[in-house]
Amino acid sequence: MKNEQSQLKAIREKIDELDIQIQSLINERARCAQQVAAIKVQSGESGNFYRAEREAQILRNIEARNTGPLASREMARLFREIMSACLALERPLKVAFLGPAGTYNHVATLKHFGGSIEETPVRNIEEIFRTVESGQAQFGVVPIENSTEGVIAHTLDLLTHSSLLICGEVELRIQHNLISNEKNLCDIKKLFSHQQSLAQCRRWLEQNLPGVEQYAVSSNAEAVRLSKSEPGAAAIAGRMAAEIYQLPVLAANIEDEPENTTRFIVIGKNAVSPSGKDKTSLLVVTSNKPGALHRMLKPLADRGIGMSKIESRPSRRGVWEYVFFIDIEGHQEDKLVAEALKEVEHETAMVRILGSYPRAVL
Repeated sequence: MKNEQSQLKAIREKIDELDIQIQSLINERARCAQQVAAIKVQSGESGNFYRAEREAQILRNIEARNTGPLASREMARLFREIMSACLALERPLKVAFLGPAGTYNHVATLKHFGGSIEETPVRNIEEIFRTVESGQAQFGVVPIENSTEGVIAHTLDLLTHSSLLICGEVELRIQHNLISNEKNLCDIKKLFSHQQSLAQCRRWLEQNLPGVEQYAVSSNAEAVRLSKSEPGAAAIAGRMAAEIYQLPVLAANIEDEPENTTRFIVIGKNAVSPSGKDKTSLLVVTSNKPGALHRMLKPLADRGIGMSKIESRPSRRGVWEYVFFIDIEGHQEDKLVAEALKEVEHETAMVRILGSYPRAVL
């Protein structure tokens, strides 16, 4: 027993020594960030000092050199918060997302930017675009597709008419929970949630809450807020919303697909430089002629450029005319990508680059 206490004391003393070193190094890093900001200001740079490509490179390097026992995801999360706090010393970022606090959109925002930002929750996706376009926030985070339910058509339509660029992406594993003050499923008479979440939990709801009235609301966090004050009510949302509104989780992980994931994009005004592992999103309008789609894609295939997504939407300019949203591998400044895009321009009615940005990290 005495030997065990001696061993524990030695280990704890070592931990204390390491904590002092870690704290000192973090503050040294913060001072370096301040020096970077001072140099940028002296050179006349204004606006925000956030560099998406730089942060992506740092996080990838952290993942590559991590040897454990902490998982790479956890190590990256810790460094994300350090970078966020250091950047806030230069100038805090204002980021708009679908509110209120506790939505999956909020969680995705914190995953990408860290917690040291000025949070700007808004009521709907249109307002996220308006907030960034007007300069009230430097960036916005909006959902664009879900692995279960497909693309968010409303976001695609807003991208079509906005001058904002895609500056980044976030992939968030979605774990839905049934949240309620009620103790038993049989006591639930009304269910609030976002329509996407209701769809993603369809089978579970049919098996466990058949006949319960469902009400689609603007966000999952709003669903929790509404259900808190109403007897017999429940909501589908994430754990963050349950914690914020202090409601217990009655049933966890009720999504139908265990790998249910939503992809969010970061929108802003400034183009992003190459990071080494990038994506480029395009909006392409083809002529209504046979083989038009083949001619559009051939320049990409000829150069071995991978395509991760293609989605069509009505152009709203004429009957049976469509625009295509395409995600390709690489940055628009990469030699092969630049060559391919130039050729695509000759084969289509219009090509608009929605943005080149780092691929989602962890």
